[in-house]
Amino acid sequence: MNSIDLQVSDEVRAALGAGRAVVALESSLIAHGFPRPDNLDLARSLESTVRARGAVPATVALLDGRARIGLDSRSLARLAEDTGVAKCSVRDLAYLLATGNSGGTTVAATARLAAAAGIAVFATGGIGGVHRGGNHQLDVSADLVEFARAPVAVVASGAKALLDLPATLEVLETQGVPVVGYRTSEFPAFYTAASGLTLAQRCDDLATLAAVVRTHLGLGAGGILVCNPPPAALALAPAEVEALVEAALGEAASAGIVGPAVTPYVLAALGRLSGGRTRAVNRALILANAELGADLAVALASPARPVSPSSRGAT
Repeated sequence: MNSIDLQVSDEVRAALGAGRAVVALESSLIAHGFPRPDNLDLARSLESTVRARGAVPATVALLDGRARIGLDSRSLARLAEDTGVAKCSVRDLAYLLATGNSGGTTVAATARLAAAAGIAVFATGGIGGVHRGGNHQLDVSADLVEFARAPVAVVASGAKALLDLPATLEVLETQGVPVVGYRTSEFPAFYTAASGLTLAQRCDDLATLAAVVRTHLGLGAGGILVCNPPPAALALAPAEVEALVEAALGEAASAGIVGPAVTPYVLAALGRLSGGRTRAVNRALILANAELGADLAVALASPARPVSPSSRGAT
């Protein structure tokens, strides 16, 4: 990554240079995850949320062949409105950069570029994983591989509900990626907090979480996944989510949708089938993860202190 000219905004560069809190944000959800004009509203709300918690937002994207770390308002609007912005995962970085194109970065690409810029915390919605039937088709998201490479703490509400969640956790374990529940012992399933999958590691307060993240990143062993359940007031019941996912996957199969196009197609179908409820949960959990990501970044930017019983419960 040293050969790539990262275009870091003045604000982000100053914050990193001063050791202040910075939170990376992905841009694929702006360019491809939400319909217009909701996508631009969400992008602005995410940045405002991070700022309100005392951190600097660094939305990551490719624009005209440049890797941008931190965007101004005009660039955010361009991502939200330009239908020609490609979906950029790690495999697409070289091509889009070399050909002068633009791309909304996925979780994997954002993690890689954030790490290259020296950003330790990245907040997103839900990660990719092993697709259902992926054990036969080898359909595994690059997110899982990149987490083992990029020294970044990724705050997410588990993996997207359309995936094979047990297999996703197995791959993360194989890759040596710690999966830590924040105030939960269960792997969240994006729209619902309940998946039936128990996590071995749990932190109930921010001080402990920051200590775990700081220690892991100090080991030089890649990234760490912090799981934050979706807001309880909007989270859906597991049975309802599964019924919606099965219906949406059936539609995708009937339409001949395959490969990377499956996830955006199914997410859009879920929004329609649920009367917009899944989109409301999605938006709420992304903002909640931005809050936790900012709080974590602020804690990491503070001098390290031993975690004691008296510090537990303080957020």
